[in-house]
Amino acid sequence: MTIRTKIVGTGSFVPEKVLTNFDLEKMIDTSDEWITTRTGIKERHICRDGENNSDLAINAAKAALDMANIDPKELDLIIVGTLTPDMPMPSVACLVQHALGAKKAGAMDISATCSGFLYSLSVADKFVRCNPEAKILVIGSEVLSRRTNWQDRTTCVLFADGAGAAVVTGTQGEEGIVSTHLHADGSVWELLTIRGLGTAHPVDQSILDKGWQYIEMQGRDVFKHAVKALESVAFEALEASGWKMEDLDLLIAHQANIRILEHLRERLALPKDKVFINIHKYGNTSAASIPIALDEANRQGRLKPGDKVLMISFGGGFTWAGVTMRW
Repeated sequence: MTIRTKIVGTGSFVPEKVLTNFDLEKMIDTSDEWITTRTGIKERHICRDGENNSDLAINAAKAALDMANIDPKELDLIIVGTLTPDMPMPSVACLVQHALGAKKAGAMDISATCSGFLYSLSVADKFVRCNPEAKILVIGSEVLSRRTNWQDRTTCVLFADGAGAAVVTGTQGEEGIVSTHLHADGSVWELLTIRGLGTAHPVDQSILDKGWQYIEMQGRDVFKHAVKALESVAFEALEASGWKMEDLDLLIAHQANIRILEHLRERLALPKDKVFINIHKYGNTSAASIPIALDEANRQGRLKPGDKVLMISFGGGFTWAGVTMRW
């Protein structure tokens, strides 16, 4: 019997503070209509002072563990996909491990930007296939508001904060992850980057004056790469799973921009009811995007036993990924 990695619980959490398009109208030269037509976003959740990435991750983790009916002490591993950790050291995963009291669990962060959750889920899948009894907590969590230049209207309307989580373990049968696919292309890193605050450009006044502590994005070029990569990995994942596009019950793609999602849906010839969209409520939460959407779809009853699900993501690096699973 085939051993597969099954998601047995999902959870998500976003900060209480909401920043609407109308709020942004008072901050920069923009409008609700401009933002909505170009991005599909109506509002986004933003951390308050003192509220950190690990706080979001811990809350999402607790919700996923509750659904899975698993005690944190049973966890063998915690993996957090993030590009905005509380600090360079320790990892967000270690802070989550301590807060949950998951004394047995190893803990690590994975930095793959918007693909962070799917990269982390892929690592968990390989671990479970080697040790089917393992129980692993996989989280995508971001505080992009603190890496956003709120004077740059091309980026500040997009990004937001949030966390999503999934608990996985081994199972025998048809349910669970069928295939995972990871890709990257570092040759175009400058199209979407945060140049500063690393060891190449450590903190000093010149870096801050340049604004290198914030997200820089060449939107048109990123759009072209994103659509091509997402379409390619979608077909790659379906072929590896032995599925056709019409077999798919639900597509959960990274919630980056409504234009990317609509363009992708058309290229894949999928009906609207098979593409999950919640970007209007949360904006682009990077690695948290897919697990938040997955949790919402799960709790809304959009996922039925046996459903064929495809998750795909694209982000800075560039990185992109695809995961197929039978719910």
